[in-house]
Amino acid sequence: MKKLSIILAVVMIFAFASMVMAQDDFKVGMVTDVGGLGDQSFNDSAWRGLKMAEEEFGIDINVIESNSMTDYVPNLSSLAEQDYDMVWAVGFLMTDALTEVSKMYPDVTFGMIDAVVENPNVVSVTFAEHEGSFLAGVAAAMKSEKDVVGFVGGMEMPLIKKFEAGYRAGVKAVNPDTKVLIGYTGAFDDPGAGKELALTQFSQGADVVYHAAGACGIGVIKAAQEQGLYAIGVDSPQFHLAPEHVLTSMIKRIDVAVFKEISALYNGNFEAGHRPYGLNENGVGLYRPQAKKMLSEETLEAVDNYKQQIINGEIEVPTSPEDL
Repeated sequence: MKKLSIILAVVMIFAFASMVMAQDDFKVGMVTDVGGLGDQSFNDSAWRGLKMAEEEFGIDINVIESNSMTDYVPNLSSLAEQDYDMVWAVGFLMTDALTEVSKMYPDVTFGMIDAVVENPNVVSVTFAEHEGSFLAGVAAAMKSEKDVVGFVGGMEMPLIKKFEAGYRAGVKAVNPDTKVLIGYTGAFDDPGAGKELALTQFSQGADVVYHAAGACGIGVIKAAQEQGLYAIGVDSPQFHLAPEHVLTSMIKRIDVAVFKEISALYNGNFEAGHRPYGLNENGVGLYRPQAKKMLSEETLEAVDNYKQQIINGEIEVPTSPEDL
């Protein structure tokens, strides 16, 4: 019995050591959309989630930046081939690529941002962008002195149309007579195009422009700064780009969602599937510190009131312009 106890103790020690070593080798990677790091938006937010996990657990992290859409499959495959424990695809443009790659590597866990991939080794994180954008519309309409506001989108696709629809609904809830100018850059990685389109909307009378255009939004904010007018940022807090000209940002807590899913996998309680984040889950909303500085108390109260009505189901925010 004494020998058996010693043997069991040794086995347990080796098992524990193996588990620790396995955790020490834990690796998470991500592939950016074409906007890349430095977009001050959703790619940067996802990377913050990996950095949070690195700091919390001491894991290894890596990022591969995509230069074009043809890079998605090889970039995702590269991380999977290197035995990463988890690989994130950042952006709905990678939906088809991740659908393909996650089938090729069934033993690798993947994360998808802004779209749903229904494979058993994928967790898909989506956000109620229309709900948060509704609040951005409320803020824009109440700030506008000309009753003209603008919206600059990136590529004209259903996800970005959710931003547009929610924003327009929020504007009209405050003032049905406010004019909303709409434009799309056709890209997410061209700040110059964002600036040009925003300048056009400002010249047409807009005094607040909200963007959902990735790195193109950097140009939108620069245009607002040059004109002495206002922009509303997206995905990440963007006030630092022009502190006196960014009213607030409609943030998506991509960083928190990514960190939570990495934590679950690291701690052994991960489950694949779809994770939706809306106002009720604090997954979207206006960035409060900047809003408190730039918006009136009346506006902040109105935003809070509309937020609660949406959470309570009293307001159903449209997800496409056709539903307005």
